[in-house]
Amino acid sequence: MERPIRNPFVGHGDYNCFACSPGNEHGLQMQFTRDGERVLCRWEPKPWFDGYTHVLHGGVQSTMMDEAASWFIFTVLGTAGVTTGLSVQFLRPVRTDGGALTLEASLQERRDKRVVVRVELFDARSELCSTGECEYAIYPRELAVRRLRYPGPDAFD
Repeated sequence: MERPIRNPFVGHGDYNCFACSPGNEHGLQMQFTRDGERVLCRWEPKPWFDGYTHVLHGGVQSTMMDEAASWFIFTVLGTAGVTTGLSVQFLRPVRTDGGALTLEASLQERRDKRVVVRVELFDARSELCSTGECEYAIYPRELAVRRLRYPGPDAFD
């Protein structure tokens, strides 16, 4: 059952994330939901995120995948971490004039303090357009709270 994820960072004076801050007028303003062990994002592309005309820039796709992976770690794994690697495969152009896109993040692999989160980006017709493998070094929750200002898993409900 899919349910919205609350953004607990909203209201903090220095929060201006390019990817997920609703207050960043130049940003992506991504919002997330959770469905079991998956984190989802439905996002309506804007023309100012074009690379080629009406095609979503690959760097924007990569940023969105990294952000979706981060929210997966926040909410499913209950901690925070830092990106150590990102590999993206661009399978087909992502149109910015073709309707809402969907990203799905799920765990691909976990090894001690490292995780790989797989993110898939689908167009409005549910066609797979790009995939990403986001590798993170994750912190024990107590350290994530101290060093990364992680608010704890309950803050996202």
